[in-house]
Amino acid sequence: MQKVSVATELEYAFLFSLRKVNSINPAGFKPFFNDLPLDNYIKGKYRFRRLSRFMVSGDNLIKLPHGYLLQSKEYNPIVGDIKREFAELDNALIELDIFKHLVLAFSDSCKLHPEAEIGVHQIRTTCSPTNLGNPAPEGIHQDGTDFIGIFSVDRDNIQGGETHLYSAKKEKPVFNKILHPGELLLVNDHEFFHFTTPIKPQTDAQGIRDVFVLSSPSLLSE
Repeated sequence: MQKVSVATELEYAFLFSLRKVNSINPAGFKPFFNDLPLDNYIKGKYRFRRLSRFMVSGDNLIKLPHGYLLQSKEYNPIVGDIKREFAELDNALIELDIFKHLVLAFSDSCKLHPEAEIGVHQIRTTCSPTNLGNPAPEGIHQDGTDFIGIFSVDRDNIQGGETHLYSAKKEKPVFNKILHPGELLLVNDHEFFHFTTPIKPQTDAQGIRDVFVLSSPSLLSE
């Protein structure tokens, strides 16, 4: 259930797959999550975020101009139809080989067109004993793109944060799993709705969940 046949993938219509990206040590990403700006578009002050967009050229990445994220309310009832702007990813992060490997793994696995735009969201969700963190405040949803990838970087002092996939909103999930550091979940956004359960700390200290979310098309415009 986690990976469909090769024939289906070659038809450019794979459903979803889960893989461990062995070429990436997620620990190398951790320092870049400590200074993420607050996501001011949602209430609660528990989510922090950066966002950039790229194209793949052979084995290299081309960073594209700064853009604005825009989704319709059909896909995002919380902040849909709002032109959202986020700070760009840190240049030192973009220059890491492990970052390039991540974007190329997403592009290759989804068999993206050479000129496809890829949006890379760097997201930290936090929680405390008095404040749950909600990785998906919009609920069970689609993003309005073709493909999405969720790469787990770190889970520290948290319970929850289980990722679910649904073939329809009112059905039981066809996939549910906590994504551990180094795991990449690839999803055909036309075929599935997705959701991640809220997180709470295991102790009285703060808890964090760090991920990259990749999408193509990027949903960004200038």
